Amino acid sequence: MEAEAADAPPGGVESALSCFSFNQDCTSLATGTKAGYKLFSLSSVEQLDQVHGSNEIPDVYIVERLFSSSLVVVVSHTKPRQMNVYHFKKGTEICNYSYSSNILSIRLNRQRLLVCLEESIYIHNIKDMKLLKTLLDIPANPTGLCALSINHSNSYLAYPGSLTSGEIVLYDGNSLKTVCTIAAHEGTLAAITFNASGSKLASASEKGTVIRVFSVPDGQKLYEFRRGMKRYVTISSLVFSMDSQFLCASSNTETVHIFKLEQVTNSRPEEPSTWSGYMGKMFMAATNYLPTQVSDMMHQDRAFATARLNFSGQRNICTLSTLLGSGTTEENKENDLRPSLPQSYAATVARPSASSASTVPGYSEDGGALRGEVIPEHEFATGPVCLDDENEFPPIILCRGNQKGKTKQS
Repeated sequence: MEAEAADAPPGGVESALSCFSFNQDCTSLATGTKAGYKLFSLSSVEQLDQVHGSNEIPDVYIVERLFSSSLVVVVSHTKPRQMNVYHFKKGTEICNYSYSSNILSIRLNRQRLLVCLEESIYIHNIKDMKLLKTLLDIPANPTGLCALSINHSNSYLAYPGSLTSGEIVLYDGNSLKTVCTIAAHEGTLAAITFNASGSKLASASEKGTVIRVFSVPDGQKLYEFRRGMKRYVTISSLVFSMDSQFLCASSNTETVHIFKLEQVTNSRPEEPSTWSGYMGKMFMAATNYLPTQVSDMMHQDRAFATARLNFSGQRNICTLSTLLGSGTTEENKENDLRPSLPQSYAATVARPSASSASTVPGYSEDGGALRGEVIPEHEFATGPVCLDDENEFPPIILCRGNQKGKTKQS
């Protein structure tokens, strides 16, 4: 999908895309324009079915939807330091928060909402929007690069740990503690993403030639893929399929790469006893005597499939839906996040937490809110709050927040 068209679209500048994002399970697409934002359903491959549209907030540059619920987070260029959380079916604002500098990105799952600024990351409890933690000791992050696992049982957060190298900091959004640091690339990071279960983390550097996949939470390298050799590119999108069998990468070029995450084995199958098989063995043996960079290149896997776009040089995003005939392994069955019966967002947040909120390290009692009360915990337990049916109502009442000074620091 094109971020900006070379020529003005039929609707003029007002309808030109300024941002776009998929929801957490890739069933919905959100777009932002000068005029407002729109939400689309991806239930059909033939056309986009519009679910909702709003022109109340102009010049939108961030719009994120929580799964298929009615909760949507919007940030506008008119107030780039303010995050607005809406219940779009009721047409009401749940809350808004202001921060010390421009908001660069927002990530959310059913447990946490992250607000990324250039030099800090704010971690909110999405059930009541209280501020749990502020990460201040982080390197400058001018692009707002960060990733949040959509699996709320772990809520892992990943963000750059260095300005000069591709170091990744892995942080536990539930326990609010740093898990580990991963030396992923020599160059600075361009893209990072978790798989659906939060058990794998993929990354790419600004060179865009090599993509690596690491295990979570120990940070061990599992896979290494080579996207290309001839030219450096800017990776704009990196995403796993929901079954974690494939990884898709798109860049500012016209080629989209799909890599297959095959089971890692320590031994390679025996080559057939032919002349070509013999030469293959000799070639692989010779790599042991080559420089490390060259031998590593020979062992890196290539794309399983590629797709070619009819444009290049523009920012784009990609996603992977269920691939027919891909099969299901025992590991994927265990990692499948989709329950047998659909659950609403509220049904998830209504579950009692394992630990009391007041015992969470770095927990802020007032959350920086200037005024407004939250719905008591027992009200969540007695009647699940629904954000996706006719009886829905927001999980928190209207409030106003300001995160400029009243926060718990890391």
